[in-house]
Amino acid sequence: MLKGNAVIGQSGGPTAAINATLSGVVLGCKEAGIEKIYGALNGIEGLLEERMCDLRALLKDSKDHKVLEQTPAAALGSCRKKMPVPDKDPETYSKLLEIFKKYNIRYFFYIGGNDSMDTVLKLSTYMNGAGYEMRVMGVPKTIDCDLAETDHTPGYGSAAKYIATTVQEIMRDTAVYTVKAVTIVEIMGRDAGWLTAAASLPALHGNAAPDLVYLPEVYFNFENFYEDLAKAFEKHPNVVVAVSEGVRTEDGRYVGEGTQSGVADVFGHKYLSGTGKALELAVKEKFGCKVRSIELNLPQRCAGHLQSRTDIEESVEIGKAAALHAAAGETGKMACFVRESNSPYKCTIKTADIAKIANEVRSVPRSYINERGNNVTKECLEYISPLIQGELTNVFENGLPKHFVIER
Repeated sequence: MLKGNAVIGQSGGPTAAINATLSGVVLGCKEAGIEKIYGALNGIEGLLEERMCDLRALLKDSKDHKVLEQTPAAALGSCRKKMPVPDKDPETYSKLLEIFKKYNIRYFFYIGGNDSMDTVLKLSTYMNGAGYEMRVMGVPKTIDCDLAETDHTPGYGSAAKYIATTVQEIMRDTAVYTVKAVTIVEIMGRDAGWLTAAASLPALHGNAAPDLVYLPEVYFNFENFYEDLAKAFEKHPNVVVAVSEGVRTEDGRYVGEGTQSGVADVFGHKYLSGTGKALELAVKEKFGCKVRSIELNLPQRCAGHLQSRTDIEESVEIGKAAALHAAAGETGKMACFVRESNSPYKCTIKTADIAKIANEVRSVPRSYINERGNNVTKECLEYISPLIQGELTNVFENGLPKHFVIER
């Protein structure tokens, strides 16, 4: 084992499970005998400014870990900093190396999604030739479930549980009226439709589910959409549609482009929202019926009151495994889930080279989407279902869930 201290950062969009993974990494570091465990406040951005906290001191016992694990969002704070290519900006990496040496940091753990794994790849590449022995490990996080080499990602199960529950409640609400109406539910998902697919989970057990489901993996066609709606109206007056924010037409344009700002983040990703509103206006013009759009927005990723027990327990385990794999000598890797069986559900944890993961997108397989492209298959729902199983008994204080807060 390499002697030295560890630093853990969180990056990208928050989730209901990212802090459970943080808890797991800390537990793994403790088990491995790593003395000092720093938390980088606001990810790599804060690390470059030497803004850190003492996680061993903050997480004194199992009670602290439990509250942290039930707390949504990123307790350490997050960032969306795009790291430069080491050869083009050696000063940034030299500064990081100085900080690592100053605090005797030999282990770097970064909890995040696609863009965060790009940071892990660049940093591990640089450290390999820096003459300073260090372990750099990626730990998965993203509600989008779109990281390569892993069966699923921590945070997805809880987000899927929230989406399925909320859409099921919307179905109950809209079913009380006899007036012809369309309700469009916009769900997160730029390039992968895993979250939107979860809206259909109630159908797996014969419950009410959206009439139509559209994912980014299949081009959106307005004429087909109108035909789909017309057929749905033949069955009942109230039609519910679930749609990914990132659906595009065949020419590559986002369906919601006309209602979006066009602003992009540092990674070149346009800020998406407004797809539901664009479809609402289109349906109103075409059918003239009552129509509303609902954007689930941030609650998809911060609904800590509806966490999946499976998701949270796995999030802790994969964080712990990442730490133990690093302590055993691995670097330039990401901890990944491997599904051994679906019924009964069983997953194990392995590691994969970060070069195979960074900047890749794991899409919903075409076989998981019906031929028409307007819903998902039973096979898809059977894949998702185990990930939302189980509920947690949260710690409450003054009638509200207690959260673990780290001052930044």
